[in-house]
Amino acid sequence: MPFLLFSKKGPSGFSAYSTAEDVTLGIDGSGLTAIVTGASNGIGTETTRVLALRGVHVIMAVRNVVAGKDVREKIIAEIPTAKIDVMELDLSSMASVRKFASEFKSADLPLNILINNAGIMATPFKLSTDGIEMQFATNHLGHFLLTHLLLDTMKKTARDSKIEGRIVNVSSAGHGFANSAGIPFDKDELNDEKGYSSVVAYGRSKLANILHANELARQLKEEGVDITANSLHPGSITTNLLQHRKIVYVLLRVFNKFFKTVPQGASTECYIALNPQVKGVTGKYFSDNNIEEPQKQATDTELAKKLWDFSLTLIQ
Repeated sequence: MPFLLFSKKGPSGFSAYSTAEDVTLGIDGSGLTAIVTGASNGIGTETTRVLALRGVHVIMAVRNVVAGKDVREKIIAEIPTAKIDVMELDLSSMASVRKFASEFKSADLPLNILINNAGIMATPFKLSTDGIEMQFATNHLGHFLLTHLLLDTMKKTARDSKIEGRIVNVSSAGHGFANSAGIPFDKDELNDEKGYSSVVAYGRSKLANILHANELARQLKEEGVDITANSLHPGSITTNLLQHRKIVYVLLRVFNKFFKTVPQGASTECYIALNPQVKGVTGKYFSDNNIEEPQKQATDTELAKKLWDFSLTLIQ
């Protein structure tokens, strides 16, 4: 894929070649607390490692606690000063999301950074425990609910600390087929197995990530809250996210020199989460550590509001 071969530094001074360590070099995150979903593998693990390296207290929100603790131990072995905790979170279950949020708030911790990183890709048709198509439930709705439940904590933290809060949604829909997926604002249509396409369902969920961040940014700005919300495309990376697309996964492995490494893939979410260049920037879509204009559907403000209202009905 040519984007890496011909990638140039953008206005930020970084590019597709930049790693998560590069974009956070010299930044002191001491005193900050972050939640990273899907932190037990792939770019979630690297994001956790680099944030901890910069002094951030990281809460790893993971479905597999055993795997999460193993990752934590490995990071602490490398970075003895790392402050990392592991908490269970299954984003496909609203009960699990509510339990996680309740336990986090009971710990009376601040929350400066929320990185909605976890995701599944192109999975066979399945409904969540709440009766929602699995990719939409996991990639969008679980993160929508999590953000909704933790927002007051983030607002209090921003107010008390005088430090800008940052919400980061990992997407991919700004670049390709995903925007054509559309979002059916009807539960029966959303859950239609007969018309199901795993690729379209994935695109729909990732488009929702961008629209969620955009509408959240609009609301926070209107409210005058010192919290930003942005979305990003991490790039094409060979991680286990592609486990349900075997042919694509094999091809990426064969031609992996043309694709991003995990440290490069984690760079944009670390850049948005920590870099001072992003202070005050909200409602934007990033790729390769620079602001980009996503495809048209991802910037539709009315669609974003409609998705927000639809999502609220689903989490009731």
